[in-house]
Amino acid sequence: MLAITQCRNLLSSSLLPKNLKIKIYRTLILPVVLYGCETWLLTLTEEHRLRVFESRVLRRIVGPKKHKVTGKWRRLYNEEFNGLCSSPNTIQVIKSRRMRWADHVACMGERKAAYRVLVGKPEGKRPPGRPKHRWGDNIKMDLQEVE
Repeated sequence: MLAITQCRNLLSSSLLPKNLKIKIYRTLILPVVLYGCETWLLTLTEEHRLRVFESRVLRRIVGPKKHKVTGKWRRLYNEEFNGLCSSPNTIQVIKSRRMRWADHVACMGERKAAYRVLVGKPEGKRPPGRPKHRWGDNIKMDLQEVE
């Protein structure tokens, strides 16, 4: 989160155009936030946190909007600034990167450790209770969403 604190003044500046602020967000902040996202196990709470983060940054970039009828300043709704910024949804970026990584690992030979981890079955007994959410389960859900 150091990247966002360093760029906070740039993103809220009225001197920079909106297009430049979006480029700063895409090139400086998103790579830091999404580093290693190919291996993440996204839960619903983590997805919600990422959406909140993305909307906060985009609200800072776009800023408030003056209401045409009343003349008062108001915050933009999610649908409004998503249409204005045309920035890709962070969750969709994570899912596409995860699918690309799964394809890359599936094409590896059987001698590679990543391939063995992807297709292998763990040894031993699992603890009682609900099974833990695994990376492979996320890939299966992503595949169902695509179809």
